[in-house]
Amino acid sequence: MTDPTGGPSAVTPSEPRAAASDATAEVDVSEAGGATELAPPGGERVFLQVLITTAVANVTTSYLWFALTFWAYLETQSVLATGLIGGAYMLLIALFGMLFGTVVDRHRKHRVMLVSGVITLAAFLVCGAMWIALGEDALIDLGQPWFWLFATVLLAGAVIENLRNIALSTTVTLLVPVERHANANGLVGTVQGMAFMVTSIFSGLSVGLLGMGWTLALAIVFTVLAFLHLLIIRIPEREPAAPAEKAPLIDLRGSWRAVSAVGGLFALILFSMLNNLVGGVYMALMDPYGLTLFPVEWWGVILGITATGFIIGGGLIAKFGLGRNPIRTMLLFVMVMGALGSLFTVREWGWLYIVGIWAYMCLIPVIEASEQTVIQKVVPYETQGRVFGFAQAFEAAAAPVTAFLIAPLAQFWIIPYMNSDAGRDTWGWLLGDGEARGIALVFFFAGIVMIVIAALAFTTKAYRTLSAEYVDQPASVPADGTPAPAVHSRAGSADVDGA
Repeated sequence: MTDPTGGPSAVTPSEPRAAASDATAEVDVSEAGGATELAPPGGERVFLQVLITTAVANVTTSYLWFALTFWAYLETQSVLATGLIGGAYMLLIALFGMLFGTVVDRHRKHRVMLVSGVITLAAFLVCGAMWIALGEDALIDLGQPWFWLFATVLLAGAVIENLRNIALSTTVTLLVPVERHANANGLVGTVQGMAFMVTSIFSGLSVGLLGMGWTLALAIVFTVLAFLHLLIIRIPEREPAAPAEKAPLIDLRGSWRAVSAVGGLFALILFSMLNNLVGGVYMALMDPYGLTLFPVEWWGVILGITATGFIIGGGLIAKFGLGRNPIRTMLLFVMVMGALGSLFTVREWGWLYIVGIWAYMCLIPVIEASEQTVIQKVVPYETQGRVFGFAQAFEAAAAPVTAFLIAPLAQFWIIPYMNSDAGRDTWGWLLGDGEARGIALVFFFAGIVMIVIAALAFTTKAYRTLSAEYVDQPASVPADGTPAPAVHSRAGSADVDGA
């Protein structure tokens, strides 16, 4: 985890806010930072309500988006159509990340969530109207513009949902005491696991048993229910201060200043991006490997079952937290994740692959929650939306890049090599025999790269700086407004690395 930002990232632990104030004058950085935002009485109960309504909205959006992909492929057998849909989704998530973060910082979080819900619902209603007016036969004809218009509108409704997710991350700071941030982020990971599980199992079943029309109708109903629930929630929050001067719609400069103001924070985001680059290997090749071991009818069910790992991992964080230094926790678990990724395909055994995927998914909430917990403590509340949006833009763009690169390499070079006598003679002792030894070779080295990146990160100045700044931030303000004792670190000592 190098320190690529130069000046601002070289802030020493003993004076993090003094340097930060100079670097972030345009983004309204308060001297106290984000950690001392008042956690109001009953704030955690309000957060749980926000989390529930966001969970319903996320599950519904994922359910419909995956159903569109399944329906398009089943009806057209076009890999091009599904590839364009998936690629466009990830690209738009990356492109709109910083815009969404800017919007979250400039408006009340409840208002942002309501706007997100209205746009998503409007998009789904337009799709429903198109379904009724044009019929399925017209909509599924790839030679006509209607399919692409239908998919684009649905895509817009799905992408705008990420505005609500960024707002959710900032409500942790707003509503939950800092010592409970990791636990709250663990609950978020549990919700994400539930969304993945429901999507994996029920989207395909819904399209197969009910058809795309009724699937769309169900999505509209649950989107309405989530919106109505959000309407009755009251989030205690003040109106964000207006910027001193007219700011651009996408505040790229402000986002960069907010990130670079905290020593080592850009390096953390860069590390997460590199981790996602390696994760793109698994995104591209996990399904093909699974489909060599299991019938297609069972593969979605297996993914749904292994997604319980998300729920368990998130639940454990919600119970026990992430330790004194979440950055150290994250790097250690990335190394464990790399070891799992290297070993769960060393033999072409179905049970080994299932257990490996399940354990891998148990670790994902730890990685995600660690990054969120750090940002929520070291970044002032007023700029957290931009930082989360900045991070989302970088990290969402990373995995598809690797996926697009590794898929042709595996298809045209690595898999044929492993099917040859030379490949089997060279690697057979390690990877055994089977149909998908080429994919297993890719997984093995991707895991090794993940371990090396995390190990090198431990040695960097950025790791030590950001760890010290995290530990040095004060504890949360109690509900009665009496400041709690500050928590100070001994910069450079072993305390900073304590779990």
